[in-house]
Amino acid sequence: MQGSSIRRAGNVFKRAQRGFTLIELMVVMAIISILVSIAVPIYQKSITRARESVLRNNLFTIRAMIDEYTIDKQKAPETLEDLVSEGYLRQVPLDPMTNSAETWRITMEDTPIGGSNSTPGIFDVHSGSDGKALDGSSYADW
Repeated sequence: MQGSSIRRAGNVFKRAQRGFTLIELMVVMAIISILVSIAVPIYQKSITRARESVLRNNLFTIRAMIDEYTIDKQKAPETLEDLVSEGYLRQVPLDPMTNSAETWRITMEDTPIGGSNSTPGIFDVHSGSDGKALDGSSYADW
């Protein structure tokens, strides 16, 4: 009697040590790979959306400060660094599409506001990226 109960306990112990079969592991790996293949594109798209939002914000801020500088000084700034040196910006913001503050494309005014004697200043600013936005437009046209 005692020998049969020991055998039964031994069989239960052996079953608990078996672990997972190869099929079970392959099914789990297939499910994980499907979930990752769905999640990665969504993650990348959300990063692009966030960068686009930062770009819109930075462009709005720079353009507003160019306008304020132009109204206050009666002439447009000659460089973006003029906005920093005069206290309109703490620093020139990064272009999130190029990760650089040096790649902004500036548009100079055709006729200087201060008259023909003054040098032309910045009229507008655009991203230095040649990439396309999620809506199909070019970042350089924003």
